[in-house]
Amino acid sequence: DKMVVNVDASPTNAGANALELLEKSPGISVDRDGNISLKGKQGVMVMIDGRPTYLSGPELANLLRGMESSQLEQIEIMTNPPAKYDAAGNSGVINIKTKKSKLKGFNGNLSATAGQGKYSKMNESLSLNYRNNKVNLFGNFSHGRYNNFNELSIYRRYKNEDESTRAIFEQVSFNKNVWNNHNAKIGMDYYASKKTTLGIVASGFTNPSDENGFNKSFLKNPQSVTDSIVESRSNTKQRWSSGSLNLNMRHSFDSTGRELTADLDMVKYDVTNRQNFSNISYNPTMVKQYEDRLRGDIPMKISIYSAKMDYTRPLKDGKVEAGWKSSYVENDSRANYFTVVGDDASA
Repeated sequence: DKMVVNVDASPTNAGANALELLEKSPGISVDRDGNISLKGKQGVMVMIDGRPTYLSGPELANLLRGMESSQLEQIEIMTNPPAKYDAAGNSGVINIKTKKSKLKGFNGNLSATAGQGKYSKMNESLSLNYRNNKVNLFGNFSHGRYNNFNELSIYRRYKNEDESTRAIFEQVSFNKNVWNNHNAKIGMDYYASKKTTLGIVASGFTNPSDENGFNKSFLKNPQSVTDSIVESRSNTKQRWSSGSLNLNMRHSFDSTGRELTADLDMVKYDVTNRQNFSNISYNPTMVKQYEDRLRGDIPMKISIYSAKMDYTRPLKDGKVEAGWKSSYVENDSRANYFTVVGDDASA
C-alpha cells in the first residue's frame, strides 16, 4: 500500500522542513529525540529520491531538518513495501521526492520564511535549473535556523505503608537546542536517447547544533522542608557533516513499463560531538557539598559504498521484479569520557 502526500497542496507546509512535514503526514509520528515511527512501528526506512539515507534516530532528524519544503514535491508512505526494498524497510518505507523542474530553459526559485514562537526560526532556499533536449542541470541550497526547547516540572511524594508521607521530590528542568543547517545539491541528467537517461548527483550538508540543559532537584522531608538540593547542567556541541555522490542510469525498453535501473552511491558522514556535564549538591542553606564534572568526546566517521540494479517487467495481471545489490560500510566510532578535576580548561 502506498499513500502520496503532495507537499504544495497545503499552504501550511510553507516554511516547514522535511521532519516537520513527516510529523504532519498520516500515520507518521516523531518523538522528541527524532525517532520516526510509522503506524506505531519503529525502524522505518527513509529514502530520498528512491535512495536510502542509511541513517536513523537523531542523525536522520538532523538531515531532514536541513531540507526545506520549497524543495520537496511528494512524500510517499508505504506501510507494506514491495520485496525489492531492504529488510530494513520491514516496518515501512518513506520516500521523500525532491522537485525537478520540467520547464525548458533557465528557471529558478528563491524563498525565505520566518516564524516566531517562544523562539524564532528562519528558512531560506534557492533552486536553479536549466533544461534542453539533451541535458537537465539542477542545483539548490538551503539554510535553516531552528530553536527547540523542553520545559518540565515534576512533583513526587513517596509514601510509607500507612500512606503517610515519607519524602517529597521536586524537580524543574529546561533544555534548549539550536540548529543551524546548510544543505546543498547539484546534479545533471543526460538524455542519451529517448529510452536511456544517465545522471550524476552530488550533495552535502552541515548541521552544527548547540544544546544546553539545566536541572534543579529538591529532596524534602515529610513536612516539605528541604534537605538537599542538586543542580545539574549540560552542554552538547555537535556538528554533522555529510557528502554524497550518486551515478545513475535508467533504460526503458518499451512503452509497457519494462525498464532497467542502476545506481552507484558513495556517502560519507563526519560527526564531532563534545559534551560537558556537571552535578553540584548543596545543603538547605546552599552551601556546596560536592561537585562532579564529566567531559565527553564522541567522534564518528561513516563511509558507505553501494551498487544496485533493478529490472521491472509488467505482466497482464501483475509484474515481475528482479534486482541485485551490494554494499560496504565502514564505521569508526569512539566514546571517550573523562572526569574533570579542578579548572580543566578543556572542559
